[in-house]
Amino acid sequence: MEKRIEPAKQQRIICGVRAVEEMLSKKPGLIHRVLFKLKSGNVKLYELQKLAEQANVHVQQVEEKTLDKLTKRHGGVIALCHEKAVLPWNEMRKILLEIKQNDIPCRIVVASNLEDPHNLGACIRSSFALGVNIMLLPAKGSCGLTPAVERSAAGSLEKITLCRPSNLELALRELKEAGYQIVGLDGHSKTLITNFKFSQHLVMAIGGEDKGLPPYIKKYCDSIVKIPMFAGAHSYNASVALALGLYTASFSTLTHTQTGD
Repeated sequence: MEKRIEPAKQQRIICGVRAVEEMLSKKPGLIHRVLFKLKSGNVKLYELQKLAEQANVHVQQVEEKTLDKLTKRHGGVIALCHEKAVLPWNEMRKILLEIKQNDIPCRIVVASNLEDPHNLGACIRSSFALGVNIMLLPAKGSCGLTPAVERSAAGSLEKITLCRPSNLELALRELKEAGYQIVGLDGHSKTLITNFKFSQHLVMAIGGEDKGLPPYIKKYCDSIVKIPMFAGAHSYNASVALALGLYTASFSTLTHTQTGD
């Protein structure tokens, strides 16, 4: 089953072999994913797909009717673009390793499988408001940085650095090996977030609206905690849970610093 594609009016698109090739060559960080016509038989499209894969851009083969819904003048290929360029993981890794080596406090958010652009925008807004300056997003399984995300972020999209590692699992492993504390938020955990001791080098991970934290993230978490709620409540919205988690981490870090723990 093909992943649902947002209408063209909700995202920026680049179409045609030459235009997409130009974008891949000069500004790959602006591309969320590239859609190719399924079984096109066009050698140029196959070569373009190799170029996209080399640039660590997610590619997807789709039926021609899917491309037609976005624009009739696609030439067999459409690039869905972000409103803001994302940083490649090799650059982000260098920055984060240097931060840890210099013992500079840092908070990172990992937001996985958020398909609702309004939810992702709200997460970006809450993250920036609560001292996060870096967010990692999976290359697959989440929405792009569309105009709807930008509107929901309420000005915070330009103030936070975003990265979409081609392999988020590998990125988490490298952060863990570097000494970052990785904490997941999951309502099914038996560990309460209250009184939990957070590190000043924190990676806080949240899952999608319905799926929660995926297993490949859970296995790299030092701890998985839950936020208390009244009996009978199903769950928190992802952006609300993230805001509560980050606020609690702020209070915890400040308290432990003041008491010398």
